[in-house]
Amino acid sequence: MYISSLKLWNFRKYGVCKEITEETKPNLDVVFNRGLNVLIGENDSGKSAILDAIKLVLKTHAYEWIKVEKDDFHTGTDKFRIEMEFRGLEVNEARHFTEWLGWYLDEGSHKPLLRVIYQVERNAQRILPAEVCAGMDFIGMPLNATTREFLKSTYLKALRDANNELTAKRNSRVSQIFQSHDLLKEKEGQPHYFERVLKLTNQAVDSWFDKSENKPMIKDVINEFVKAFIDDDIDAIFKLSEPEILSILEKIAIGIYGNTNPGLGTLNRLYMAVELLHLRKENWDGVRVCLIEELEAHLHPQAQLKVIEKLQSERNVQFILTTHSPNLASQVPLDSLIICKNNNAFPMGAEYTKLDEDNYDFLQRFLDVTKSNLFFSKGVIIVEGWSEQILIPALAKKMGYDLTKNEVSIVNVGSTAYLHFAKIFLRDNNEKMRVPVAIVTDLDNRPDNEGAFIETDKQKVRRENIEKLQKEFEDTDITLQTAKEWTLEWCLYKSKLSELFKQSVQSVHSQTEEFKYNKGTTTFKSEFEEKLIKKLRKDDGTSNLDKVRIASVFAKKIENDSSLVIEENDEYLGYLIKAIKHACSHGDKK
Repeated sequence: MYISSLKLWNFRKYGVCKEITEETKPNLDVVFNRGLNVLIGENDSGKSAILDAIKLVLKTHAYEWIKVEKDDFHTGTDKFRIEMEFRGLEVNEARHFTEWLGWYLDEGSHKPLLRVIYQVERNAQRILPAEVCAGMDFIGMPLNATTREFLKSTYLKALRDANNELTAKRNSRVSQIFQSHDLLKEKEGQPHYFERVLKLTNQAVDSWFDKSENKPMIKDVINEFVKAFIDDDIDAIFKLSEPEILSILEKIAIGIYGNTNPGLGTLNRLYMAVELLHLRKENWDGVRVCLIEELEAHLHPQAQLKVIEKLQSERNVQFILTTHSPNLASQVPLDSLIICKNNNAFPMGAEYTKLDEDNYDFLQRFLDVTKSNLFFSKGVIIVEGWSEQILIPALAKKMGYDLTKNEVSIVNVGSTAYLHFAKIFLRDNNEKMRVPVAIVTDLDNRPDNEGAFIETDKQKVRRENIEKLQKEFEDTDITLQTAKEWTLEWCLYKSKLSELFKQSVQSVHSQTEEFKYNKGTTTFKSEFEEKLIKKLRKDDGTSNLDKVRIASVFAKKIENDSSLVIEENDEYLGYLIKAIKHACSHGDKK
């Protein structure tokens, strides 16, 4: 069995300040995969709230105090509601919930469904007691304590103290996990092997202290005082521990063989390995769900990848975890991701997006660490190459838009494959993720030998495809901005920043005669233009225009020119200006 969905009403940030009835739509309705689920998004996007809602209803196997707090109620409300559905119940699991079960139709057959409900209210003085219920009606019937044991989760908090959790002590996490293992359970009328061993050890210890050569120093002295303090018939006994399995388990600590002082990252991974023993236990008829907050805590990038790869291989455990790591986001299958944005959660499974099989396959191969920043951004600009990636931040800052402050990511796809990335933000039900995405692309309508732009059949097809895409993006948060003519470099040359561009080209290519010029000559413009066209068209078959270095020099000139003003009516820079303004439109911060 696994958690198939979670619904929240007025829980923390997920709320609308209105009465909760059977007709009230949930403020959050998110579905989960059977196996791995990774919640990603920027800070305060609601990832922890989702995990805490699950934990609040299910509780955990650890002996930790979990209770409702006043901050769990959405601002201005006095009632919240959490609903969870469990599917995939096997017969041995379903038998514990018979009186609470419902049914759903799946591929022509009816299968059991468990719906768990937790509704909590408060008044001016206190939070009112509430029970966890289950059933198919709005209220449900209370789950008894025995049944709730089969719904407990395993939870690893964000700033987990692995060293403390692995240390021998009363009620240690290690002893809690080991107690539930079949090999360490007490059997009625039959002492455990550890108990028999410890009993013999205790006898040996006491016998050592009882030897004549040791008596004068220790036991006889203690017994002298004990008899005087208590009773003449009293004797002290020396032992390591009570020969009981729980007491023995509480004396067990776990470390790394040969490493007496492991670091935080190693201890963190060891602690997770111990928890997985608990989730792997046999003859368990309850849910196997593991909640992990910030999996990457104390782990370097390669360690993160090793851990997530192993978790993905677990077939009988449902993992719901949060992360701020682009490294993890780039390695997890896209359909395992749930993007938390703007008080909502968007599963990336094929049934919820407009991504097709080719898109998923492409993104699985090319969605690397740097491109995965788009999952954590409030706005995105998708570009085709390094030149745009270098130039746009400088241009934006000169316009008054700081992309960093606006939390806008530039995603360099290195080709015209921008559609694969843009469709990440398109939902099958047309619901908006409210993340403004701007695509910047060349028009590629190169001029002929006379410098005239005559559209070829191939260029016509490209233009028509672009126009079709632009139409498809209407009423979405995606805009496709194309160069007025040809390429970025050509538009820079034709723009009102032409002089800066020509200086940048000359600076980069100063070792050749190609772009040397005299500002006073009347033939300069035509000569420069002719050479630029040849370079962009690669007519000479030799060295081509060093676009990246030119963009770098050009960006620096823009940044250093305090008097420079970007004219937003510049028809050749217009597509870049519109892209920047759109990506920053989520907050209009400057």
